[in-house]
Amino acid sequence: MSEPSPTGEPLLVERHGDRVVATLHRPHKRNAIDQATIDALHTLCAELEAAPRPLILTGAGGVFAAGADIAELRERRAADALRGINAHAFIRLAELPMPVIAAIDGYALGGGAELAYAADIRIATPSIAIGNPETGLGILAAAGAGWRLKEIVGDARAIELLLTGRTVKAEEALRIGLVSAIHEQAALLPAAHAIVDRIVRNDPAATIATKRVFRAPRDHHPAVDLEAQAELFESPEKFRRMTDFLERRDR
Repeated sequence: MSEPSPTGEPLLVERHGDRVVATLHRPHKRNAIDQATIDALHTLCAELEAAPRPLILTGAGGVFAAGADIAELRERRAADALRGINAHAFIRLAELPMPVIAAIDGYALGGGAELAYAADIRIATPSIAIGNPETGLGILAAAGAGWRLKEIVGDARAIELLLTGRTVKAEEALRIGLVSAIHEQAALLPAAHAIVDRIVRNDPAATIATKRVFRAPRDHHPAVDLEAQAELFESPEKFRRMTDFLERRDR
């Protein structure tokens, strides 16, 4: 059962039993990320930390997010930068227990790109235009691009994109692994839901453990893998699922 947020909110949230869909919704600003959007993301993250479910994150009106709100950004000073307003919200999103899928249509620039980088899986439409033009505005991409983008596309590609500020279109985004699939606009959300359908068929505890282990620093492996596996090896759900598998195989 979906429960849309009140009209006028910067983030429209639909809650289903096994997933949540959140739509950036500032059409008059091309979904630019302002403080109200950040506040709404924190509220949503608190909900999904308490009751973990996969999240589909998308944007309204043929745009994912055209960046941070420049009018707000222009007035921020050194103390605001040190608060990491967007960075901390995107870190919290990335660290949600269950997977986050970004369904990107149109522009995902600046802070909008960094929000997309925080997702576990990114899919897009042919109209995607994603990049970080921050240096052209006299700032740097400090809300995740500086460390997440190279994890996604590699050091050489990431530094070229960050230093030039150029925009990546669909074909290149797919080729360099910035997105994992391209779908026509009408098929974008169904494709995101199909990914979640596959995820929710699996054991939630195993899914949460897989995401946590995948995101662990390199020097934490293999200990983090083995500790998570030890916990799962003792779970009743592991025995139930493996017994079902063996019984089906033997039929």
